[in-house]
Amino acid sequence: MSIAASFEIEYLQYLGPDGTLVRNDLPEAGRDVARLRELFKQMLFVRTFDTKAIALQRTGKLGTYAACLGHEATHVGIGASMRPGDVYAPSYREYGAMFMRGVKPRDVLMYWGGDERGSDFDRDSDARSDFPFCVPISTQCLHAAGAALSFKLRKQPHIAVATCGDGGSSKTDFYAALNSAGAYELPLVLGVINNGWAISVPRSAQTGAQTLAQKGLAGGLHCLQVDGNDLIAVLEGMRRASERARKSQGGTVIEFVTYRLSDHTTADDARRYRDDAEVKAGWEREPMTRLRTWLTAQGAWSEADEAAWKEECGARVDEEVNAYLNTPVQPVEAMFDYLYADPPPELLQQRAAAIAAEGRA
Repeated sequence: MSIAASFEIEYLQYLGPDGTLVRNDLPEAGRDVARLRELFKQMLFVRTFDTKAIALQRTGKLGTYAACLGHEATHVGIGASMRPGDVYAPSYREYGAMFMRGVKPRDVLMYWGGDERGSDFDRDSDARSDFPFCVPISTQCLHAAGAALSFKLRKQPHIAVATCGDGGSSKTDFYAALNSAGAYELPLVLGVINNGWAISVPRSAQTGAQTLAQKGLAGGLHCLQVDGNDLIAVLEGMRRASERARKSQGGTVIEFVTYRLSDHTTADDARRYRDDAEVKAGWEREPMTRLRTWLTAQGAWSEADEAAWKEECGARVDEEVNAYLNTPVQPVEAMFDYLYADPPPELLQQRAAAIAAEGRA
């Protein structure tokens, strides 16, 4: 029998669920304990923010919110691996990556509070070049492919990174993006955050592919699967993919295997479609515990450190929440003012009617 092609998908994991090393060939990211400590602090901040955001939604101060509980290592690791000038195209729950890029927590709250100014990121941060939140599934992958193409045409040393969920990797937008990246050798990294569920649809019912990473093979991309709950593995996977892209060696699809410990959004009730045993198993693999255990073993973290940092996180989150709650509401006409340079007459009539309805005509 003749073989037309064969392939293997490498799996990266350095820290096991119990916080001990599963292999001794630690990459540079695993040897930089000081950096891992700072990134762990960022992961704790994200979890503090996430908990507060859910509380705001439950008390009517925020709209539907997509939690990121359990995704902290993947999200923070992706954001920490990018450079100024790179472009990030997120979906709608990668807050850890967005915070690393300079997005403010108050921006996230404004977005989920129904204020589009939440997508107007700080022009003095790395996020100035990033795309806004994207709720349509995987369309952001095409946006990132376009940015990657512009980098190549302009001979700029930047990369584009897009992230989608496991369900999003089955969308035509995802396949079109990876096909473009392969055909044009684009500096693109497509991150598939496999948290096990596409709302209520399990990974097993979404695709017949043995791994989600291997989907990149169809477009000629490099493919890698990593333990998304292991920050060291995330950093190393992103380093490899970023280095390939910056050296004009083509794009990469990385599957980050993690687990969604929360409901899909605050409008969801995951108890209707998954059992408690599965969630309990997910908690045993979650990213915070393993990295905390490892850092403590290195003498880089303690209970006192954690108590002090959590207090600081709480104060910082409260400051961001107050900034969000105290942001003046836009006038009603704002919904019309940024659609067209020259608004059509019908839109101007609607604008006038909206102002009149408020008694300001």
